[in-house]
Amino acid sequence: MTQNTPLSPLSACFPRPLHHLQDVTHRVLSAAQLRARGVSAAQTSAQCLPGGPWQHLLPGVYLLHPGPPSGQERLHGALLYAGRPPVSSRRTAPEAADAGFGEAMVTGQAALALHGFATVPDLGALHRVDVLVPRTRRLRSTRYVEVVRATAALPVPVRLAGVPVAPVERALADAVAGLGDAEDVSRLLTEAVRAGHSEPAAVVRELSAAKLLGRPAVVGAVEALLAAGRAVAEERLYAMVREHGLPEPLWNVELRLPGGPELGGVDAYWPDLAVAVELDTRAPRSGAQEEGRRGGNRGAGRAEDPQWSAYAARRDRLERLGVTVVHLTPRKLREAMDQQATVVRTALMAADDREPAAYLVVLPR
Repeated sequence: MTQNTPLSPLSACFPRPLHHLQDVTHRVLSAAQLRARGVSAAQTSAQCLPGGPWQHLLPGVYLLHPGPPSGQERLHGALLYAGRPPVSSRRTAPEAADAGFGEAMVTGQAALALHGFATVPDLGALHRVDVLVPRTRRLRSTRYVEVVRATAALPVPVRLAGVPVAPVERALADAVAGLGDAEDVSRLLTEAVRAGHSEPAAVVRELSAAKLLGRPAVVGAVEALLAAGRAVAEERLYAMVREHGLPEPLWNVELRLPGGPELGGVDAYWPDLAVAVELDTRAPRSGAQEEGRRGGNRGAGRAEDPQWSAYAARRDRLERLGVTVVHLTPRKLREAMDQQATVVRTALMAADDREPAAYLVVLPR
């Protein structure tokens, strides 16, 4: 009786030593990468027969051991599947066999896991891996891979665990798009801010670009996100004053003229020096306003923003009364606290060179 051709041992399929296969990048290979290493399609098929040492993980992607794939192997395989060049260019771009990932990048919850989010499962527990590709790619989702097409230009990926990963804001938007529970959405967005992964304005802009702000599960979560963002920014402001030896101000106060109208609230105020700090934690512009800002017509965009108009009017009133208003953003406090402390200290030191400010009544906010 004829017997099936015995499976070749792993080393027999490769013309070079295999000690490098300990790395995940060599435990998961595409068909093109196998061909580039001298393994024919027939040899690959033989290795993937039932009971064989290899597995067919995804279309055109192979797992070079018989056990279940690890989270990293599933991730690597998803990128190889989504990053393979289109059929029309495979014959003319053999160098892509080693590049492997093309323009594809991990996004969604898998990307957030790589960014270090505690509120998403680890890679091994995720049921699917979202992969972001150019909008022109004709590629279907398959098995555990969910293909996400960019509606505009792809973001610039970051490199984490050896693979290209979408920035936090884009990964959040793609993760939120697949969630229907408001609590799940709120946990993700709040962690993004509280753990220092991003700023509320950047997250909301990405959610707006993805047309997700109108979803019921997202509306309340965005309000919680903005509240968390203000709390974190205030904590950073307190830390800046303490760590850089600035005089202790009056915190969160309302200013008004004696017997006159309210002038508005500030986050910190040094009454003897007439210096105020205001944190800009406004919700970001939306739609046409944001487009106007991106197009360079910054003044027009601000004029259409009621929050900005109110802030500018309050600042002008205070400065006419001799109060120096220092404007800080959460992002500046996070990325350049030393620099911002210098700005505030300079304003405090310059108080003696200015005309005395009007007397103001200070009330708790």
